[in-house]
Amino acid sequence: MSEQVRNQTAPGLRMPAIYLGHGAPPLLDDPLWTSQLAEWSLSMPLPKAILVISAHWEAAPLALSSPEASTPLVYDFWGFEDRFYKMTYPTPNASALAKQVTSIIPKSYSLYQHPDRGLDHGSWVPLKVMYPDASIPVLQLSLPTLDPAELISLGTRLRPLRDEGVLIIGSGFLTHGLRFLREFTPNAKAPGWSVEFDAWAKETLESGDLDVLVNFESAPGMPYAHPTTEHLAPLFVVVGAAKDPRAKPNTIIDGFFWGLAKRSLEVA
Repeated sequence: MSEQVRNQTAPGLRMPAIYLGHGAPPLLDDPLWTSQLAEWSLSMPLPKAILVISAHWEAAPLALSSPEASTPLVYDFWGFEDRFYKMTYPTPNASALAKQVTSIIPKSYSLYQHPDRGLDHGSWVPLKVMYPDASIPVLQLSLPTLDPAELISLGTRLRPLRDEGVLIIGSGFLTHGLRFLREFTPNAKAPGWSVEFDAWAKETLESGDLDVLVNFESAPGMPYAHPTTEHLAPLFVVVGAAKDPRAKPNTIIDGFFWGLAKRSLEVA
């Protein structure tokens, strides 16, 4: 599907809200994963703007990244090839999106507009694949808490943005027990804890049982799947942004990378 066709079909359509596994920079060298992300973006209307909730920015009070055009990226990773630290993703000014977000966030959240924070790799790595020309305004919204119920409530607040052409992206990883991995290759065999948690998440999301979902710490594969929980947290924002948070989401990408579950999905 061409960019021109997407522009013709976008007006009047509600954008989905999506949760994706963003991967480290080597994602950009994986032909399967990049093709999956690219095809996914082509299946959606072209967004007017993109709001990302990344696992890599926890900040309270709630904060927005800089809306200025071409704000420098955040290279929040280490140990990779030099070329990854030279990559750019020069998005246009996102002041209009900042005003949209501000208008729907209650004052009790104390929303802070960060003057110079750019996009971290939870945003720019997948977006370089999905929207490579960097022509769409993008902002990040911080994770103000890791509490699932509060994040679902935040997603509900953000839901109206979807009717204004804003693509809401929760960027994390469905399993993220990096410290327990033994083989760092794309096709590494997935550990049992990763397989078990992925299967549990699939079943729980499809059943619409939010009570079980928010109590994920007792799920199979825990705590190895998430020794810390920031990579699962964006999923709850996306669930809250769904028209019906209990409705079955549409899994777009599944499988494993480095043994971690890269299950990615969209909600109606």
